[in-house]
Amino acid sequence: MSERFLTKPAVVAVATIQVTEAEMRALEAMVGYGADSFMRVFYEHLGKHYMTPHEAGMRSFMASVRDEIPTILRRIDAARAAFNPKPVATPKGGE
Repeated sequence: MSERFLTKPAVVAVATIQVTEAEMRALEAMVGYGADSFMRVFYEHLGKHYMTPHEAGMRSFMASVRDEIPTILRRIDAARAAFNPKPVATPKGGE
């Protein structure tokens, strides 16, 4: 191999998931406590062994949820209000 070229192979994986409205609202509620609070309670009650290697990923996931989900839920609420001006309870199961 030439000294002029450095090869650094990388494997990148991205998964796309679909969640229901109820699941989005649950995620929003969960991340509302903040990553520090979530991690502290997780570690206190479930230990550090499993989560420690994944803490950065959990914090990143929680930030993504916190940044994206509220806008989506506001759009859902606005669409629901446009079609039904009377308050309607959020459907169970997200349907």
